[in-house]
Amino acid sequence: MFELIRRDGLGRIGKLDTPHGPLETPALLPVVNPRLVTVPPRELYDAFGFRALITNSYIIRNDPKLNARAREEGLHAMLDFPGVIMTDSGTFQSHMYGEVEVKNEDIVNFQRDIGTDIGTVLDIFTEPDWSKEKTARAVDVTMDRTAEAASLKGNMLLAGVVQGSVFEDLREDCARRLALLDVDVHPIGGVVPLMEQYRFADLVDVIVASKKGLDPSRPVHLFGAGHPMVFALAALLGCDMFDSASYAKFARDDRFMFPEGTASLQDMKDIHCHCPACQSHSFKEICDMRPADRAALIARHNLWASLEEVQRVKRAILEGDLWELVERRCRAHPSLLSALRRLAKHQDFLERFEPLSRDNSMLYTGPETLSRPAFLRYERRFFERYQYPGTEVMVAFEDGGKPYGRHYQQQIAEVLNEFDAHFFVASPIGPVPIELDEMYPVAQSLFPEPPDRETKERIREQMEHLSHEHPYSLGVAWDGQATMDILAMMCQKEPSFNMDLARVRAVCDYQFGKGAADLLLDGKIEIKKSETTGKIRNVLVDGEHILSMRANDGFFTLRPPGAARLKVGFASPKMRVEVKDDAVPFNREGKNVFCAFVNGCDPDIRPMDEVMVVDKNDDLVALGRAMMTRDEMLSFRTGIAVKVREGIKK
Repeated sequence: MFELIRRDGLGRIGKLDTPHGPLETPALLPVVNPRLVTVPPRELYDAFGFRALITNSYIIRNDPKLNARAREEGLHAMLDFPGVIMTDSGTFQSHMYGEVEVKNEDIVNFQRDIGTDIGTVLDIFTEPDWSKEKTARAVDVTMDRTAEAASLKGNMLLAGVVQGSVFEDLREDCARRLALLDVDVHPIGGVVPLMEQYRFADLVDVIVASKKGLDPSRPVHLFGAGHPMVFALAALLGCDMFDSASYAKFARDDRFMFPEGTASLQDMKDIHCHCPACQSHSFKEICDMRPADRAALIARHNLWASLEEVQRVKRAILEGDLWELVERRCRAHPSLLSALRRLAKHQDFLERFEPLSRDNSMLYTGPETLSRPAFLRYERRFFERYQYPGTEVMVAFEDGGKPYGRHYQQQIAEVLNEFDAHFFVASPIGPVPIELDEMYPVAQSLFPEPPDRETKERIREQMEHLSHEHPYSLGVAWDGQATMDILAMMCQKEPSFNMDLARVRAVCDYQFGKGAADLLLDGKIEIKKSETTGKIRNVLVDGEHILSMRANDGFFTLRPPGAARLKVGFASPKMRVEVKDDAVPFNREGKNVFCAFVNGCDPDIRPMDEVMVVDKNDDLVALGRAMMTRDEMLSFRTGIAVKVREGIKK
């Protein structure tokens, strides 16, 4: 069973239960060749802290001595490794050397019998240069073998491999078929040639296509991904496990692995590395070592570098800045930069998993930042949900200090003193109504000055879109006194714009859906503000507390009277998570909603959205924030689906 602990979009920290204890992900599994051990498995566990490794059951089975030892002692005792052991089946050998002399049934039974924690199907390695017809036939064979393996696995976890070459539809179809089988882990296979050829953009397509079809409650293993330069990108796309023998292979060729790439010793002039393997040796000492000793040192360096990068990825997920890490890492090589740019193709899919807000600011690192799903979400929600205030004119400011309302406070006051105006800011995020200036990601994003060409072009396109949508009789760009003179000639109405009320209405519609403001604010409105900051804190309607505004992201938390209004106005399942009868009493007491007790859910819910927890009769049970999407809630058997803030007692 796999549990989601923390997330940042598709990137996730999880816990996989195995026969040898829980495995925290993201996890790197060093490859151990049972015939050629570079770093002893016990050292991997004790010194490095690796809690899982992968070895090859095909090699063990075909070696009489290893076969006998594995059957007699068990795999863990033979390798002297107390952690989780995953075994490959011989598929990679078929890729390297042609057909392997073993049947799927035999290799699955062998893995189970020697005590493998995670065994692998003997799938067909689909090469990138295969035709679609040949690939489709191979996928069918893999599916038949996976179904057979599922019936044989016993207590062993089974890895069902997603194949399909570079054909996205075949990858997605294979993944959907695998999701219906009794499989525990999903490696994405057949991708080593893509990584060896630095076809990282194609790798992005393959991973995304696979993720679209897979059961989200199962961990995804990117087969053969053992270089730290790809970990962040793979994690961003939802890969949980990695493996590779590269640490040892590269070491035998005197190649050091770093998050920014690979460095050959013969090209290096010095080394400034503080890993445990390198820190006590000078560059000259490393160069003068015997080849075998040097290879052993470099292999350990490569493991430390890889392990440190996995930990860095985990930290990014915890802190909510995985996108920034990926963008920095992908600028280390042009092929990785191509992969980063390929993410724009999948912006719509990635948006489904994008949280409503993050704890950290969104930092612009380059033009590729503009393709993040947060930009797509803002654009969609603004143009689909925003209701323009009924003012006579619009004044547009250039992007400036944040929050925009404070930065342009003097100019806004000057205009509103005389004219019936509303205000927009031409932001890289999109056209920002002044009343949305405190909302994520508008207020929590940082862009360099001056803006680059791509940012200027995006601003131009977005403002042009606005020009075709807005209802104002006049729109002008702020130009100081010249603008005031134009407004004096053109405007006739008295000032009517109410910033506080506009803010409440705009955030309601953006956050909860078009029409939410009308439902929530039907009555006598009272807005309470902080005496210290002057920011909105609570919204009351007809004396009932319906909303509270969060200071960190500018969004609302929903209060029970507000939820009651939305529930009446929005038909099920909008904004709802329906729970089973057994969970209702606990959720009414304020206990979290767990996945196993979710009956249904609004498919448009995104992580960190405000949701209404209801029973089968659509009666309100609790209020909270979604931790998952609909598909995730219905797929996971454990973990928190909704973090409940307040139970609703009858």
